[in-house]
Amino acid sequence: MKNKPTLHTSLSPALLNLYDVSNSAVVIIDVLRATSTIATVLYNGARCVIPVDSVTRCMEIGRQIEGITAGERDGQIAEGLEYGNSPFEYPREFIEGKTLVLTTTNGTRLLHMALEKGAKEIITGSFPNLSAVCDHLLELNQHVILGCAAWKDRVNIEDTLFAGAVISRIGKHFSINCDASHMALKMYESAKKDLFGFMKKNDASHYHRLMKFGLEKDIRYCLEADGANVLPVYSDGKLLAKSSVPAMVVAGENPQR
Repeated sequence: MKNKPTLHTSLSPALLNLYDVSNSAVVIIDVLRATSTIATVLYNGARCVIPVDSVTRCMEIGRQIEGITAGERDGQIAEGLEYGNSPFEYPREFIEGKTLVLTTTNGTRLLHMALEKGAKEIITGSFPNLSAVCDHLLELNQHVILGCAAWKDRVNIEDTLFAGAVISRIGKHFSINCDASHMALKMYESAKKDLFGFMKKNDASHYHRLMKFGLEKDIRYCLEADGANVLPVYSDGKLLAKSSVPAMVVAGENPQR
């Protein structure tokens, strides 16, 4: 009988170096809000998303390609960029056919870390594309790392919940010898009936951070399953919807920095 592939959960970017990234597919998880917004943008017909790790680089690439520059720092639109990190900023009538250049506090940083460590494949995941992520990981049948972007290296609740949701659906198909994965699953099982209520009841730090800016609608959307059920796959410097990815391309060698 063939051995099952392994599944690990990295609860923070600060822990990613403890895992065998170069032999794994890595799921970048930044529920509030980067990976929720990436899924939404591609679901609404964007040509691609170019993830970058600095505001300066975002502005440079935006000028070069006449793309839409967007991003946040500490939950608010970053100075010098046109748009922020809310999924509601990118309806189909605005984003379809366009390229979004995106930088965020946590999610795009983790993606570049995974690239530098030679990940076999990089996809992004959040509750709005939960089913697409799970279906793809089953189809891959490879070792998986669920990479939580956290908040400035500090473990957070929402990314851990999403890791637990993935494990709840597909964990039986993997070999899981990872306490972080077991913890994520237990947390999700406790929270799944009301994720928003769980975040509120347990004083989730990013819940409070975004509520302070009046972003309850964003939080609720980002915690709802399958509202933008498309699979963003990293390919040659861009995140593309799975159906748009060239057959032979995986993570690629040229991150936009």
